[in-house]
Amino acid sequence: METETTDIVPPIPRRAVRDGDGGESLAIRLSAVIVAATVEEPRVLTVRIGRDGVEALPSGPLEVEHRTLEVGLRSWVERQTSQKLGYVEQLYTFGDRDRVETDDIRPSRALTVAYLALVREARPGGAVEAVWQSWYRHFPWEDWRGGKPAALSPLEGRLVRWADKAPSEAERRLRAERLGLAFAASWNEELVLERYELLYEAGLVEEALRDLGQNLPRDDTPVSGMSMAADHRRILATAIGRLRGKIKYRPVVFELMPPSFTLLQLQRTVEALSGVRLHKQNFRRLVEQQGLVEETGGISAETGGRPARLVRFRREVLLERPAPGLRLRAPRRAGA
Repeated sequence: METETTDIVPPIPRRAVRDGDGGESLAIRLSAVIVAATVEEPRVLTVRIGRDGVEALPSGPLEVEHRTLEVGLRSWVERQTSQKLGYVEQLYTFGDRDRVETDDIRPSRALTVAYLALVREARPGGAVEAVWQSWYRHFPWEDWRGGKPAALSPLEGRLVRWADKAPSEAERRLRAERLGLAFAASWNEELVLERYELLYEAGLVEEALRDLGQNLPRDDTPVSGMSMAADHRRILATAIGRLRGKIKYRPVVFELMPPSFTLLQLQRTVEALSGVRLHKQNFRRLVEQQGLVEETGGISAETGGRPARLVRFRREVLLERPAPGLRLRAPRRAGA
């Protein structure tokens, strides 16, 4: 399995960093976005925490016995979910001033180092309730495989009104520009985080209202997608955008595929991850030109039609060129 990790801070005890007056502690936490994919659905492994069973990413504090950040992450994931990780790469470090968590002693500011992990789906167990969920439960506006998502139109109208209500003309222009880029006619599937951040700022996701201490609206204000604990949906948005971009220049999609598969299964998996439909012949031509797969000699009769040839990832491609990915073009928005 391919692994890309870079530890950016040394392992330290959870309360080893204090502010100047000794009041606030800095908590180093590790979170994992663990992704698997069926032919039609990208899935993320979530756990339920707290009395209300809020969905969250597997996570935990960095502890003194963890030699590296990645070792700590793997330890927490296996303890909570019984899921062993293969491919892992560091995603981002989240350390905003308002990322504050509370514990049994005193408030602490949380610095979270998030990782992206790709696995072939396994049944989770572990110490907490862990389930695989479609990531489109959390981001329903990101799935364009069936045309323009039903969740998007009411959000766009609210976003335009939010931009128009900016406190100054300069801010209004800035908001309009950001909306034009993130929700453009030429849909860029990689801008998942940018779209979520706009929805958060406009108060159109539950996390924004929760962070302001407000109740959910009783009117027709759309609060879209399943919320997550703390800023875990923001972390997940970052991971989705990273993965959508990375499949274009690295063969990471094969970390999610079984040992042998058909070209149609590969296409449907890529479509599920990217949230867009691809032209069948163009996709097959691209895979063949890139030399990404080789035939196994077997066939599959599970296609419902003519038996399809089984292929497997050709790992030699990793040595042949530096960027052996799927050069997908972002389609135009249909029905916008």
